[in-house]
Amino acid sequence: MDRLVQIAGVGMTPFAKPGASAAYNVLAEQAARAALADAGIDYGQVQQAYAGYVYGDSTCGQAALYGLGRTGIPIVNVNNNCSTGSSALWLARQAVQSGMVECALAVGFEQMRPGALASVWDDRPNPLERLDATMSQVQGIDAHAPVAAQYFGGAGRAYAEAHGTAPETFAKISVKARRHAAHNPRAVFRTALTEEEVLASPPIYGPLTRLQCCPPTCGAAAAVVCSPEFARRHGLDASVAIRAQALTTDTASTFDAKDMLRVVGYDMSKAAAGRVYADAGVGPEDLDVVELHDCFTANELITYEALGLTPEGTAERFVVDGDNTYGGKVVTNPSGGLLSKGHPLGATGLAQCAELVWQLRGQADARQVEDARLALQHNIGLGGACVVTLYERTS
Repeated sequence: MDRLVQIAGVGMTPFAKPGASAAYNVLAEQAARAALADAGIDYGQVQQAYAGYVYGDSTCGQAALYGLGRTGIPIVNVNNNCSTGSSALWLARQAVQSGMVECALAVGFEQMRPGALASVWDDRPNPLERLDATMSQVQGIDAHAPVAAQYFGGAGRAYAEAHGTAPETFAKISVKARRHAAHNPRAVFRTALTEEEVLASPPIYGPLTRLQCCPPTCGAAAAVVCSPEFARRHGLDASVAIRAQALTTDTASTFDAKDMLRVVGYDMSKAAAGRVYADAGVGPEDLDVVELHDCFTANELITYEALGLTPEGTAERFVVDGDNTYGGKVVTNPSGGLLSKGHPLGATGLAQCAELVWQLRGQADARQVEDARLALQHNIGLGGACVVTLYERTS
């Protein structure tokens, strides 16, 4: 179980607003075809596939991948809220790492509707009931604000109250996201923003304004993973490998600490990152580039500390000093992140993977991080699951 798993190919569709894209099965097939073409293999060489999505009927993965061929391989459908795409990647990596298969495909996709996230099934227990009850105890529930914004806005407000963080600091994160996305042709929002525009946009909850919230998005992304032996045998690009990876779920602290940072997964993120650093024998100071789960500016801010990019209580200085961008300590979200690239829930984790593979290969064009060798991915979903993945350029 200690062999490296190679990322042989990645693919991604442009992300788009709801109503402005093809259907989910078309998007997923496009992304998977792109990943296979990037790897230089055909679908018939894939031995297992993992298809991630949040909003959709059962076996959407089959509906998407049957367009590539009906080869009879296992296709496993994955749903782990916003961490779905990287959960599919985690499963594909485990299959290859264990020796069960030599080549696997992970694809993530989402065809979303406009507006805030909402539960589809109202005739059965909501899987977030425990989280909702905890949030209600800590800060109450606002009947007029989007639920996701209450979670992450509440965490941002709690952090700001503890550390005196200025509203402008949160706004700077949105400005940075747009600046990075300007060089990403697959991003939804590429026009520049100012801090003043961000702060003047309609208030949503806590420190969050509308321009500090990720948009509902449609899109797909995919990755082909394989063993080093498979890569050598087929002459594939083996320059990027998964060095370490961890998937964590909630512990008692999420509910018992009565702390909104814990409610939105701070401890899950910290535990997953710590496990990855320990397994790889590296630290956050060794990283060159990071794609982290910036569904809201508040989550990007607190995640800097959860991942150890800056000591606890220093995230504001990290932002103000520009340590989160080019010329700073570590470039975060060169793709534009969820805030500007978009957040099609099932696709997000694999889109992060694609960006980091392009960075490590030196294929990121104007957003390229110079001489990137180690890249960290962080993808979190309430309910809850967090996947942290460390990629390495091996040649």
